Amino acid sequence: MTWRGEDPIPGDARSCEAIDLVIIPRARDIGDFEVRRALPSAKRQMVGPFIFFDQMGPAEILPGKGMDVRPHPHIGLSTVTYLFEGEIHHKDSLGTDLPIRPGALNWMTAGRGIAHSERSGPEFRATGGRVSGIQSWVALPRAQEERDPSFVHHAAEDLPMLDGEGKRVRVIAGDFMGARSPAAVLHPTLYADVMLDAAAALPLDAEHEERAIYTVDGIVDIAGDRFEPGQLLVFKPGDRITIRAADGPARFMALGGAPMDGPRHIWWNFVHSSRDRIEAAKADWTSGRFGQVPGDDEFIPLPEPTPPPVRYP
Repeated sequence: MTWRGEDPIPGDARSCEAIDLVIIPRARDIGDFEVRRALPSAKRQMVGPFIFFDQMGPAEILPGKGMDVRPHPHIGLSTVTYLFEGEIHHKDSLGTDLPIRPGALNWMTAGRGIAHSERSGPEFRATGGRVSGIQSWVALPRAQEERDPSFVHHAAEDLPMLDGEGKRVRVIAGDFMGARSPAAVLHPTLYADVMLDAAAALPLDAEHEERAIYTVDGIVDIAGDRFEPGQLLVFKPGDRITIRAADGPARFMALGGAPMDGPRHIWWNFVHSSRDRIEAAKADWTSGRFGQVPGDDEFIPLPEPTPPPVRYP
């Protein structure tokens, strides 16, 4: 069967006993893109440190068009951008200016505050093409929420790739299957891109307390139950799970880590343990105290009206 909906699954099958929640992302348009947001959801704020999880596209960008996310601010989190196809050009208020390409890791830590833009570069804009990938945010531990902002980029060839028995696994951040990403993390983290040939299987051990997979392509089978693309499957702690590609190749993202040190408030692009700090960040952005993205004079104003920050259950 194929499960749909954002509800705990009845516990009458082995995969159902291992799965705590299935989340169907909410779709929304951002110009030339459709994004599907799996986290935060009404019933789950975080999986490990992951507090925001968007699938971008796939979108077909026509020649002469492009992605244009104007400069905008962040506090209290790290943005993690990972592409399957295409290219996005990243600029930020630290002076970073580089393209993100498939398989690479773009890790920007906002800390006390950073601004950045995400656009199509001139070469990609001229030719057009497909763009798809995942943008996620990881919450910072409370002791690190006000750290200095920073940026790290790791090319695809710098990230560990495990290959064999019909499995290709790129370890993006943290540790997985005995391999560790070179990306420095501030909280125990699991993040990997998993590609399976038809009928190949991958065990997901219980080394991380909080674990989930996001199905990207193909059908996956867990103990006889089948799951379509575009679903976040959140697992219960402690069980060893085997994920198998059914009916052909499959691809999914594995994510999780240790539980975060308490819930977070979220408003627009701001994440923090303190509502007052988010209110201060609103005033800082309005007053121009975040710093400017060099070479990009545009900006996204605060949304109106400005409701209070949300803390999900």
